[in-house]
Amino acid sequence: MKKIPLLLILSRVLFGVIIIALSLIQCRYFQNIVIILMILGLLSDVFDGIIARRLNVSSPMLRRLDSGVDQFFWLSIVAGCYITCSQFFKDNLLKISLLVAMEAGCYAISYIRFGKEVATHAISSKFWTLVLLATMIQVTATCSSVILFNICFYLGIATRIEIIGMLLIIKEWTNDIPTIYHAFLIRNGKEITRHKLFNG
Repeated sequence: MKKIPLLLILSRVLFGVIIIALSLIQCRYFQNIVIILMILGLLSDVFDGIIARRLNVSSPMLRRLDSGVDQFFWLSIVAGCYITCSQFFKDNLLKISLLVAMEAGCYAISYIRFGKEVATHAISSKFWTLVLLATMIQVTATCSSVILFNICFYLGIATRIEIIGMLLIIKEWTNDIPTIYHAFLIRNGKEITRHKLFNG
């Protein structure tokens, strides 16, 4: 039972590999299968933390692994979309490049300051993940997205700015910081309340 959260995390590695393979092979109905794997991956991301906390096996190491696997999973989705819908990426190159640069900046700041990857798991980022999933589903199905992609872009920039703010505010590496307000509390040595469904 205690290995369920780990298995859920590792399942996203498998899903990511399959998504890339299907995008390359492009067998019949491959878009439908890819979309199902995206949704399953998101559900595994939601429930691995909840189950880990229920089983009392949540730890900084598990959260770090979760963050690393999340990056691989989403990069696999983006890679799969690029393989099948490269024109969408060419048409939106500037905005996509800015998002990637902001995400890379979060990791760079975290490594420079603490020698560890980002694992803030901010609540705002979780909402952005839902919008990102919806956008990737639309792109996978139609190779197009305008309104949804723009919402995804601006929300993504805003949440990356919040994460960078958190990383600059806290004095020591900390996982599961709900909001930038909580980062100020942590900096001042105060206890914070974390939501059982969203954070450790």
